[in-house]
Amino acid sequence: MSGVGVSGDSQSAGGRLTRFVFDRLPIRGGIVRLDGAWRSLLAGRPYPAPVRNLLGEALAAAPLLASGLKFEGRMSLQLEGSGPVGMLVVQVTHELEVRGMARHGEVEDEDGFARLVGRAGRLAVNLEPARAGRRYQALVDLRGDSLAASLEGYFQQSEQIPTRLWLDADGCAAVGLLLQRLPDASVMAHQEDWRRVTQLAATLTPAELLGLPAERLLQRLFHEQTVRVFAQQPVEFVCRCMQGRISQMLLALGRDEVEDILREQGRVEVECGFCGRRVIYDRAGIAALFDGAEGEPPSESVH
Repeated sequence: MSGVGVSGDSQSAGGRLTRFVFDRLPIRGGIVRLDGAWRSLLAGRPYPAPVRNLLGEALAAAPLLASGLKFEGRMSLQLEGSGPVGMLVVQVTHELEVRGMARHGEVEDEDGFARLVGRAGRLAVNLEPARAGRRYQALVDLRGDSLAASLEGYFQQSEQIPTRLWLDADGCAAVGLLLQRLPDASVMAHQEDWRRVTQLAATLTPAELLGLPAERLLQRLFHEQTVRVFAQQPVEFVCRCMQGRISQMLLALGRDEVEDILREQGRVEVECGFCGRRVIYDRAGIAALFDGAEGEPPSESVH
């Protein structure tokens, strides 16, 4: 019987990853929608709209790529461009905790992907096991007119798995749809099925991708197929810029350099590039840090 079976879907305080498979076709997929998680990130680090949207697309792509991780750890996507967006980084853990940031110069409202990243750029996909295990990095050139096209190039080059991605973001949500062809003994027999399914997905409009919950999106695209949907997984924005790590960074700089900053500015202020959290050390705090004494903790503010 044709149809889509799925549990209730609604906007969450963080986000949701919905994975699915086609019952009679060697095709799997995922839909991610980040609502509260995306707005939490933007609350600490506002960006111009073109940069914001590109970062949102990358943040939506990360859980889709990481949903198949078979180890505890994290995956990161790092984009290095020659345009206004010089660097963009998103990270996702095996527990689907995400964070991301971008460094950019001046941009225009109409700037698209090619203009933002420039003529020369590359995308690094890093896998970092938390415990024993080998780190892995794949590098691919940025290509096409979208981040999705570049990520499809990663799968083609590194995984040899036919993959299609649709990504979008605005100030309220970051969303993504992934379709992936599973290894199958009768590859030739399913070429037409793959073509048909991806053509159906390509009929999605940006408004539908951004606005439709997972259940309605699947029904809209694949109502003639039998699609089996797995339990939704929460995706949350979590930044681990703990005070201890900031203290270690200052200790690594050395007392002389840190005290030079203190003399010039009257305080030492460190801001997390991911969430915008600021930790401010005054003279007593720096002395306590380097003397190893118990003193007043640094003050914190978020802007």
